[in-house]
Amino acid sequence: MTTDRRTFLGAASGTAAVAALGVAGKASAQGHTMLIVNALGGMDDPNHPQGNLVPDLSPRVLAEAHASGLTAINVTLGYVSGEEDPFELSVRDIAATDALVRKHARDVLKVYTASDIRRAAQERRIGLIYGFQNGAMMGKDLSRVDIFAGLGVRVFQLTYNPANLLGDGSMAPENRGITALGREVIARCNANRVMVDLSHSGEQTCLDAALASSQPISINHTGCRALTDLPRNKTDAELRLVAERGGFVGIYFMPFLNPTGHARAADVVAHLDHAVNVCGEDHVGIGTDGSVTQIDDLVAYQAALAEEIAERKAAGISAAGERADTYPFVVDLRGPQQFRDLIALLKGKGWTQARIEKIMGLNFVRYAEAVWGA
Repeated sequence: MTTDRRTFLGAASGTAAVAALGVAGKASAQGHTMLIVNALGGMDDPNHPQGNLVPDLSPRVLAEAHASGLTAINVTLGYVSGEEDPFELSVRDIAATDALVRKHARDVLKVYTASDIRRAAQERRIGLIYGFQNGAMMGKDLSRVDIFAGLGVRVFQLTYNPANLLGDGSMAPENRGITALGREVIARCNANRVMVDLSHSGEQTCLDAALASSQPISINHTGCRALTDLPRNKTDAELRLVAERGGFVGIYFMPFLNPTGHARAADVVAHLDHAVNVCGEDHVGIGTDGSVTQIDDLVAYQAALAEEIAERKAAGISAAGERADTYPFVVDLRGPQQFRDLIALLKGKGWTQARIEKIMGLNFVRYAEAVWGA
């Protein structure tokens, strides 16, 4: 089975296993508690031989997560790609994650509404937002939207990089837009008050979905195509329409932020700045698409990453800009200090404290209130 490296639960020998997490609000570099919400990320341990198939959270992972200052995180559950049944795999992953939340109740809580994110900050726990990165587990059965919403999935990304029954992903060359079934799924998501995420979608699919949805939609982890012309980044037209309809855009810490594939912290700041200029400062945040655990040996990590990229390409789920020599993170904006480092860079750019707090978490909470309820 081929899975995305940032999934929360993978599958090893048919058994669901842990892959990601985030943490509760800590004191910021300014000396007070700042809500930090990662709209898409993970908490795997890249130093572990099993990578994202580690069966539990290690003390190091939890310690570095808490040290990062994160309040809540959208973690990917369920099917992304591969040969297993998408519905069955997704149900198993949700059940395994629920068990994990019960086991680590002192550290984590399951997020259903925006108030749960604020509660995570108050209680120094991790707000865990259940999310999908592919709508394939819905099949043609609209009642599955109801089932997964009832199980606590709060974010439904319609497509991964290829096309599916709902629409075209960013790597689908036809750029055909939302299908009739995709429109029905969006309406069902709206009825269940869950987020519709278009991060990996093709441009027309994103534009169609923003107009079809009666609630604001999100692009939880992306970059700006005006700065780096790659399919995983969003055009100004997509960014603007999502913002105009009350949605949310999260900028990732990914190689797609730089044409060379070697993104730096300055690229993150540049893409955030562009997104704010297009969308306004009330609709932009962060969705790093990465973890906070520090990598001890980059040489060993890169060897394993090259093998994984080859598998992703063979499976047809790789995105343009992924190469064996590109890291799935920003090399100088990683580890437990990444959010404090970003805050310092934004302050250095002259951004106000109020704007920084919006970008780091308040905008996502506002968006969550609009979709999930307070």
